[in-house]
Amino acid sequence: MRGDQVVHVDHRDASAGLVTEWPQWLPADCRDSILAAGIERPWVHQRTLADLAFSGRHSAICTSTASGKTLAYLLPVMAATASHTPVLGVEDTSLRAQLTSRRRHSALYLAPTKALAHDQWRACRELGPEGWAVSALDGDSDQAERRFARDHATYVLTNPDMLHHSVLPNHARWSSLLGSLRYVVVDEAHRYRGVFGAHVAQVLRRLRRLCRMHGADPVFILASATSTNAAEAGARLIGAPVEVVDRDDSPHPARDVVLWQPEESATADAARLVARLADEGRQTICFVASRSLAEVIAVHAQDQVIGDGVIASYRSGYLPEERRAIEAGLQDGSVRAVVATNALELGVDVSGMDAVVIVGYPGRLSTLWQQAGRAGRAGRDALVTVLAREDPLDQYLFGHPELLFGRSVETTVLHPDNPYVMGPHLAAAAQEGFISPADEEFYGPALAPVGDMLVAQKVLRRRGQKLFWTRPDRAVDAIDLRSMGGMGIDVIDKLTGRVVGVVDEKAGDRTVHPGAVYLHQGDQWLVDEYLPDDHQALVHREVPGFWTQPQSASSVRIVAEEQRRAFGDGYVACGQVELTEQVIGYLRRDEVTNDVWDSTALEMPEHTMVTQACWWVVPDAVTDRLGLDAVALAGAAHGTEHTAIGILPAFAPCDRWDVGGVSSALMTDTGACTIVVHDGQAGGAGFARAGFERAEKWWHATAMRLAECPCEAGCPSCVVSPKCGNANQMLDKDAARRLAAAMDPLRGLATQGIR
Repeated sequence: MRGDQVVHVDHRDASAGLVTEWPQWLPADCRDSILAAGIERPWVHQRTLADLAFSGRHSAICTSTASGKTLAYLLPVMAATASHTPVLGVEDTSLRAQLTSRRRHSALYLAPTKALAHDQWRACRELGPEGWAVSALDGDSDQAERRFARDHATYVLTNPDMLHHSVLPNHARWSSLLGSLRYVVVDEAHRYRGVFGAHVAQVLRRLRRLCRMHGADPVFILASATSTNAAEAGARLIGAPVEVVDRDDSPHPARDVVLWQPEESATADAARLVARLADEGRQTICFVASRSLAEVIAVHAQDQVIGDGVIASYRSGYLPEERRAIEAGLQDGSVRAVVATNALELGVDVSGMDAVVIVGYPGRLSTLWQQAGRAGRAGRDALVTVLAREDPLDQYLFGHPELLFGRSVETTVLHPDNPYVMGPHLAAAAQEGFISPADEEFYGPALAPVGDMLVAQKVLRRRGQKLFWTRPDRAVDAIDLRSMGGMGIDVIDKLTGRVVGVVDEKAGDRTVHPGAVYLHQGDQWLVDEYLPDDHQALVHREVPGFWTQPQSASSVRIVAEEQRRAFGDGYVACGQVELTEQVIGYLRRDEVTNDVWDSTALEMPEHTMVTQACWWVVPDAVTDRLGLDAVALAGAAHGTEHTAIGILPAFAPCDRWDVGGVSSALMTDTGACTIVVHDGQAGGAGFARAGFERAEKWWHATAMRLAECPCEAGCPSCVVSPKCGNANQMLDKDAARRLAAAMDPLRGLATQGIR
């Protein structure tokens, strides 16, 4: 690697592991199958977690990637569901009877992706004893597979979506499984954050409630990347206290993490680096932030490969057979490199990866180390290269690498009591079985007010102290766990009728509007018709030479100010806002130069939602002192908004796509210049509030980025945003720098002092 592009290298020495003995309660056939897989003894943290779960305590294991979390929770799961041999070596007759009875129990495994559940199935085949009835259950399962999971399997591997849509609403048919559940494993638990996390938390409360109805009270085991608030987040997720195992006793290879400032662009340098690693015979994963970037880098890298190495892209939206083929290619080595979104980060437990390339800081330290952990899994030294994008957060962190390598990972933010989430799930729970005051055990004090709200809305009917669902339709069909946006949009080849891919409904207006260019596995498709009511977009294949960028208009109204404090000469506040957004057109940009060809207007519907926000109010005295007229002030507020959004992931567990912003030189609700940063989901996700709690440090970092960026008129490293609705018009970098400095309450403090 060229030294002038290497900003920083963080080296970690190799470390040895600490082992212990197998637990006495582990049946002989389970121990023998693990030994046959080449594992002689467990790491201490594996045994600690297994003992906690076996003793009946909800627990969480929070250790690094490749530390053996899977075996840790499989030990009690196998003891309960997999063994078919007599219990040997246990002298205590009561314990022996307890172990024998546990053989009749079942367990449930929940993963955030289908691919991860299928990879878990492979791990069970490798580690478990012969005859263990393990079944993967997801939307791709046929009727025979579903029947086996329902009637025969003792360990069912699925995802929250399948549990929500199919199992819980039909709990009478699944009573054998639900009534025998001993364990529920929640893998990648740190991924359940924000609104998605709140949805999954409500699904788990419904699951616990139905298990109780059918005679079971399962123990929950959470597996997660390292977290600073695992006990609190775990308790919020399952609705019960959780004990945490966070000491990692597994061995680790030496690892170098290289911060790389691209010579040309992160995209171009990543393609060259992936191609070079592939030609050197190194199996590599390159992580990127977006679907389109995965496609572009994979195509350009494949074009630069000299040998016969195959480079694939992997992202959500692929059809099941496409995903399975790529996963199999990584397992057998026929795919030399893959450029992936986090659909693969969560999806495949690939061993023996030689290198990891990360294009841009992924928004959270937990995600960064999750991705970096893919390298060196087979015991070889690890190489991780992180390339900086032209992004305010990337440039800020690359200038202050101690913020990457000297900090703990972020806390996990989720609010299960969000009424926009809890209300629909409480209705679904009432359909599964009437709600009574006793259910406060699962829902806490929010049960009564949310139940009253549903009665007032005539969603539920009250009879005495019980709440009932009285409608003929299914309550769960109105709940989308992933986006709160309803059904997906099928992207259909209009010539053949083949489904090319699927787009989240919430993103449909921006992604598959008429005239949009849609990328899928390196192919370009031009959208001819967008039929949101039919959940379809009709496309045809074309190489147009341009890409499309949507333009939108948004406005915000303060619904309720919940907190306020002084901030410089103005104030900062947080609360509820009503956001109105509309896609009004799109730009066609040259595929090579990114130059704008033209602009096309669109007539798309307005979308309104109420969410949580943080906002700064800049008094007239500050703008008068700076000498900013209305035009300059609007450009200053817009530029500061963009930079603040880009910096927020350094202070809240989100990425810039989880939040949005609106700025105004004169906002009606405040009577002054106002900069608003809001959660991107209805009801809020907790990110804006987390920003409010650290608003002074957040604003200070924003001001530093504006001051340190060497550009003159603004660039993607400061005020230019990749998600700006009006194509980054009306930006004034110099005015934004002056405005941010004038409002900075921490002026003069060093970076070390604000961490």
